[in-house]
Amino acid sequence: MDYAKRIAPNPLLKPSQLKPMIDGMEIVCLLNPGVFRYDGRIWLLLRVAERPKQVEGRISFPVYTPEGDIKVISFDKDDPELDASDPRVIGYRGQNYLTTLSYLRLVCSDDGIHFYEDPAYPPIFGKGQLESFGIEDCRVATTDDGFYLTYTEVSPVAVGVGLMHTTDFKHFDRHGMIFPPHNKDCALFEEKIGQYFYAFHRPSSPELGGNYIWLAESPDRLHWGNHRCVATTREGKWDSARVGAGASPIKTPRGWLEIYHGATRENRYCLGALLLDLNDPSKVIARSDEPIMEPIAPYEQTGFFGNVVFTNGHYIEGDTIHMYYGASDEVICKATLSISEILATL
Repeated sequence: MDYAKRIAPNPLLKPSQLKPMIDGMEIVCLLNPGVFRYDGRIWLLLRVAERPKQVEGRISFPVYTPEGDIKVISFDKDDPELDASDPRVIGYRGQNYLTTLSYLRLVCSDDGIHFYEDPAYPPIFGKGQLESFGIEDCRVATTDDGFYLTYTEVSPVAVGVGLMHTTDFKHFDRHGMIFPPHNKDCALFEEKIGQYFYAFHRPSSPELGGNYIWLAESPDRLHWGNHRCVATTREGKWDSARVGAGASPIKTPRGWLEIYHGATRENRYCLGALLLDLNDPSKVIARSDEPIMEPIAPYEQTGFFGNVVFTNGHYIEGDTIHMYYGASDEVICKATLSISEILATL
């Protein structure tokens, strides 16, 4: 059963509603925003994916150079050494490339539905060798000392987790890669538990193990240890191929509630929930047997990469989760969920 209440104006944001920020490019996808409240408004930190306008018979994509400039690489589609079977990643002569270049872009809203850009808040681009293929899927943790942004750093040699801190979303302290390759889907807890900060992350091991949700602890949010696996994939279920954390977990009287994504080998992405002990979040109390949200709306089933609902951002009002999510790797939508209703399903 799907417990999400989608709002009528969905999708809220489409690629055509924003102008490209990179000269000569087009916006192909808007994906999976981080969410926070600031300055009396609701903000989305979008992942925006751009590429050159495509020419018949060729596939072109942008990358950063070591000097920080952007260059375009292009291949003939009929080149026998080109593997373009996945619209997101292509392979050529043993090297993989992303078909788009992603960066982070801020939009805000006074009502949580109608979003606009404030020119005082510029976009955030990748920086340095480890972000030469862009930065993706940012989670925003709202804490007593500002906002902590965890995001995926992508380059030819690595996919890892980067960290930034800001108090005003105009100036950012970049702390580099805090979880080494291959790792992504990092969500920070928004308060300490005892002496430590905690985070979910997802190391990947295709040979032994898999794409599982892990928990780590830290004295300072920079150095992480005591890693423990808290959720694995489940054969024959909706989360059989991979699982990953969503946004920062929600503190409830019954435990930490984490909305997570799961996918099958056919790349159908749904959402479920984990409930973890308040004092020791490595202890899983309960877990969704069936999804709490599935790709059932037309805009969730068809798009750049269809049959996907994926979230890493929400804000809470009482019992209501105001969740923003990416649909079909193309558009941004909103749904509400009831915390008590989710707990009752576990």
